[in-house]
Parts: sequence; structure tokens; C-alpha cells
Amino acid sequence: MPAGDGRGRDGMKKVRVALAQMAMSPEFDTNVRKCLKLMERAHSRGAKMICYPELQFTRFFPRHRKHKRAHKHAMSTRHPVVGAFRQKAQELGMVCVLNFYEKSGGKYYDSSPVIDADGRLLGVSRMVHIVQTKHYYEQDYYAPSNTGFRVYDTKYGKVGVVICFDRHFPESVRIAALKGAQVVFAPSANLKGEPLELFEAEMRVAAYQNSVYVAAVNRVGREGPVTYCGESLIAGPLGKTITKAGGREQLVIADIDYAQIAKARKERPFLTLRQSRHYGAITRGKSRAKSKKT
Repeated sequence: MPAGDGRGRDGMKKVRVALAQMAMSPEFDTNVRKCLKLMERAHSRGAKMICYPELQFTRFFPRHRKHKRAHKHAMSTRHPVVGAFRQKAQELGMVCVLNFYEKSGGKYYDSSPVIDADGRLLGVSRMVHIVQTKHYYEQDYYAPSNTGFRVYDTKYGKVGVVICFDRHFPESVRIAALKGAQVVFAPSANLKGEPLELFEAEMRVAAYQNSVYVAAVNRVGREGPVTYCGESLIAGPLGKTITKAGGREQLVIADIDYAQIAKARKERPFLTLRQSRHYGAITRGKSRAKSKKT
């Protein structure tokens, strides 16, 4: 159960967070340089953490059915680009949450490596729930996560990651919170025309019900027939939107206050009052629990 002591590992009570809302070029190297520059800009504005959108180094190839050249985009965590971000994280003293198409153990994943402020790779979160629908043919490319929802003890706080479609499942943020997360990042790729007000409400409710900060960062720009909408946001443990972007490229900056987590968990102890002995139907995968007739 999370302690909720209101501090990061380094004793800080408040941390400035950056979300890199950006459009992606067709050129891999261009996107890499852009992401590194955004990290430097975020640092110049006092940010200690930065998170990037889903598939930050490429166009969003899962909008195509079985793209023949998609696997050329796959990387491992040993790729030189990951090394470049580890070096930059160490140089700037920043926590960095990436997202790219990962090849590992003969399988492919939608993955978010988490790099600590000293440049150490703390681990990799992989998308758990894989959707297959128009513009998101992700089952053609990704295997479900083999590690589940992970939480990382970074210099500036405990970080969880839920990737894009995962955020629609309340269990995702709940598990991260139960593992001690103080801020949960959600790299995403939302389109214009989707129910964006509902998506914002989801993030606010997830933050409220779990007494955490939830930070969703999205792509922008037109790619073929679709346009990614932006509207990245950070929701706080009181269920309010702290900051929200528009539809253009921008660096979204906000301060998160860990004392608010401790305060929320004291006033609304949702996590400590759970009666998990009644939740068996969830883990059995049944759509409805059978009740005994009386």
C-alpha cells in the first residue's frame, strides 16, 4: 500500500513536470533531435521530469493495417538513441519517460523506458491492452505486456506509466497507485473527433479515485487522412485539471505538489478502504458476478 508521505525520494515536496506535445516528422533523426531539444527547453524552465507522446520517433504507423515496413522502426533499450537520452538525463538531472516500438525477446511491444535523473534505465513499461479498430490496428504490431503495470522509484518521485489504450481501464491507474505511484504518465495518440471531453473526465476521475497525479501527453499534427488533437493534460488528486494544452505543438509545464496526495488520501481513503475480497470476478475475467438466489 502506498505510504503517501508527500515527498519524492530526494525529499522534494513539489516537482515541475513537462509534457512534450509534438508533431512527428517522417524522418527518425529529425524526431530524435527535436525530442532532445524539448528536454533542454523543459530543463531551462525548471522541469525535473519529462514525458513524450506515443511513438515519439516515428509517424503513427499502426493507423495502417499490417504495414510491411513497420518493423524497421523497432528498437531495443540498447539502441544508441536510448543511450543519448540516458546521457541527456544525466547531464540535465531529469527523469525521462520515452515511448517507442520495442523489439525484445522476439516480440514487439509499445514500450516506455523510464530513465532516472542520473541516467540509469530503471525499467520498461509495455502496453497491456492492445486495441484493434479503425486507425488503431495495434494487434497487427504489438504483443501485450509481459511485465504488467510497473512503478519506478525515481529521484523526484514514484512514477507509473499506462500507455494510451491502457488508460481506459480503471485497473491500470489503480494498480500503479497501489504500487506507490505518485504521478502516472500516459503517452497517447488521440485523434480529432474522438470524445475528448470524456477522455479528460477519465483522467480526472482516475486521479481523484486513486489520489495521484495523472499526466496524459498526446501527439499533434496531420498524418495522412487523420489529425492528432493534442489537448495533453495533467489532473491532480483532487480530481481537477491543473493544466491542459490546445491543439498545437507546445511544452506543457506544471508543478505537482506531493503534499496534495497525502492530504487527499487522508480525507478520502479510497485505497485503504478497499474490500478486495469481493473483487474476485474481476480477476476471473467474468463480465458479471453470479449471485445466489434467496
